Amino acid sequence: QVQLLESGGGLVQAGGSLRLSCAVSGTIFSSNAMGWFRQAPGKQRELVASITSGGSTNYADSVKGRFTISRDNAKNTVYLQMNSLKPEDTGVYYCNAVLYGFPLGSWGQGTQVTVSS
Repeated sequence: QVQLLESGGGLVQAGGSLRLSCAVSGTIFSSNAMGWFRQAPGKQRELVASITSGGSTNYADSVKGRFTISRDNAKNTVYLQMNSLKPEDTGVYYCNAVLYGFPLGSWGQGTQVTVSS
C-alpha cells in the first residue's frame, strides 16, 4: 500500500520561502516521475512541478523560476523549494506519482501553504 506524507507548509509573508517534503512509502516512488500538485480555494487541483526518476524537471509557467523540485531516491522523498512566494500560491499542496501529467495513486493529506500579502 502506497502512503504519501506531505509536510513543511505554513503561513508566510509574500516574498518568503518554504520547503515542502513528501515521504513516500511503497514501490511507487523509485520508477515513477513524481509531482507536486496545488489546490487553491475554489479551484481544481493543478500540477505545478514534476521530476522524473532520472531527475528531469518540468514546471507550470506560474511557478517557473521560483519553485524547485528535487528528489532523494535513497530516502524515497521528494521536495519542493518555494521562493518568492505570492498570495496566489496559497493552497493545499499534494505530492503524487505522475504519468503524462496525471496522478497515479491515491492522495495524502496534503500540506497547507498560506501566503499573506
